[in-house]
Amino acid sequence: MTFLSPADAEQLRLAFRRCRDMDGTLNEQLRAYADASRKVFPAYGEAVDRLVARLNGNGGGETAPRPGDAMPPFMLPDEGGRLVSLPSLLEGGPVAVMFFRGHWCPYCRLNVRAVVQALDRINAMGAQVVAIMPETQEYTGQLKAESGAPFPILTDLDNGYALSLNLAIWLGAEIQQLLSYQDMAKFHGNDGWMLPIPAVFVVGRDGIVKARFVDPDFRKRMEIDDLIEALERASREN
Repeated sequence: MTFLSPADAEQLRLAFRRCRDMDGTLNEQLRAYADASRKVFPAYGEAVDRLVARLNGNGGGETAPRPGDAMPPFMLPDEGGRLVSLPSLLEGGPVAVMFFRGHWCPYCRLNVRAVVQALDRINAMGAQVVAIMPETQEYTGQLKAESGAPFPILTDLDNGYALSLNLAIWLGAEIQQLLSYQDMAKFHGNDGWMLPIPAVFVVGRDGIVKARFVDPDFRKRMEIDDLIEALERASREN
């Protein structure tokens, strides 16, 4: 089994910074990081390809709520321990409910940063964003501080809410070994090695899903222009 050396980890840090600062869409940044990561740590890229193939073969995320479905409500703690519910958020307008893997995930950090940069446009239409991760508040707080995200980042301990939406997946022994340098048990408060499939649900004030993005390949995310367009449509409907 190939493991990530300190020199490789530094290469990935530099690649992340390059991709973060490049011009281009979110998915162009994500592809650039995926390419750089595959060169530095090919064993992980190949393992992720196998994981994605397995998830696609099992219909990963397919049964999550679709446009026209009611979005199941949640009540989860934010980084400060305050309980946040979907119904209370929807009182203020449509909401983008976004699932992320964790503060350690470079793809999630690029995604959160792109959303933060678009927040003026999102807030101008009376829409909101809420992020959900399976990490304890110490680590949701870290992502919030690093990204400057003014929106709540909620703790879905043991992936309870993600499981209810059929979004939670077990990473498998191969990925577990390759990611052993990340202290997931500490981040999650358990050693289950479960993560959500990154996903976005645009929910109208009526609680109905207006648009969604679910892809078992965590290297791909909903493009920011598509997110804004879906929120604009939801704003007009309400």
